[in-house]
Parts: sequence; structure tokens; C-alpha cells
Amino acid sequence: MQFLIDSFPLLWDAFLTTLSLSLLAGVLALVLGTLLAAFRVSPIPPLRGLSTFYVETFRNTPLTVVFFFIIFGLPQIDFAVGFFTGSVLAVGFYTAAFVCEAVRSGINAVSAGQAEASRAIGLTFGQSLREVVLPQAFRSVVPPLGNVWIAMVKNTSIAAGFAVSELTASMQRLSNANAGELLLVLVAVVVGYMLITLPSAYAISRVERRVAILR
Repeated sequence: MQFLIDSFPLLWDAFLTTLSLSLLAGVLALVLGTLLAAFRVSPIPPLRGLSTFYVETFRNTPLTVVFFFIIFGLPQIDFAVGFFTGSVLAVGFYTAAFVCEAVRSGINAVSAGQAEASRAIGLTFGQSLREVVLPQAFRSVVPPLGNVWIAMVKNTSIAAGFAVSELTASMQRLSNANAGELLLVLVAVVVGYMLITLPSAYAISRVERRVAILR
């Protein structure tokens, strides 16, 4: 127990880093993924092609490679980013591809008559998507978006290999310095991740029930 008390400041800082990384990357992924989904259903072929290329590229590329490209590749073209910022971009850009597909499935689930009725009253494609289709689409994709969020939180562990002091990095540091306390270190790190994912799962289930009533 004394070991955990002594290590608490390090674990707490690592937990806050993981939480910050997850929240920032999650916002980036949600905004970018929604925009990509709008492009994928757009009547403009170049936008559809660009979105499809993005999604297929990132879905079929290991996240570690994305980290290497952003943190070590971008400086080669004079666009250097810090390790934490680069981690946010890597996780956010990667996760955006999965958010896009989840949102697109929600858009496709909305009755075509909704969009036709919107056009009939004079709304443009963008207005119809923003005011009519997307609000209904998001209600139907709460569970898959929740799964994407939880997977993304776990994916932030890769940042440990890129000088970001998050939970997995703290596990490596503490276990190397205190090999005899390895089990306690593992339990502490697992609890740290669960403090993010379990409340998230609960909140997602509450939102899902709420919007199910509204549909």
C-alpha cells in the first residue's frame, strides 16, 4: 500500500495526461469524422473520392505508423509538432476514419423521404444534412460511437512509445524501478483506464436510452 501512496503523484499525472489526450483526440475525431461522413454522402464526386481515400487509408494503416508519420515524418517537411500534440493528431486522425463510417451508417439509416422533403421546401444539401439528417443520424449511432470512443481511449496507450507520460508509460517506468511490485502497478494502471472507460460506458448507455425515447 505504501508503494501506491508513494507512486500516486506519478499515476495521477499519467491519468490526467491520458484523459486529456483522449478528450482532445475525441473532439478532433468527432468533428473531422462527421465532416468526412458528410463528404461521403455529398453529391460532389471529388469530395466523395477524397473522403473515401482518407477513410480507406487510415483504416488500413496501423496506428503506430500514423504516430511515426506525424511525429517524425512531418518535421521532414518543416512541420514539427510536440510529442503530446502529435499524439493527439495521430489518435484523432486515425479515429476520425471510424467515426466517419459510424456516422455514415446513421445517415444511410435515415429515410430518403426526409432528405427529399427537405429539398422540396427549398433547403440546400448542406442545410438538409445539418438541420434534418444529422440530428436523426446521431441518435441511431450512439452505441457504435461509444465503442469507437472506448477503443480510442485504449489506443492512446501507443503514445507511451513516443515520450508521452500517460498511464502505460507510467506502468513501464514504475515496473522497471519496482520489479517486485509489478502486480500492484498493473492493477493501478488498469484501474486508471477503467476510471475513464466505465463512466463513459455508463454515460453512453444513458444517452442511448434517452435518444431511443425521442426517436
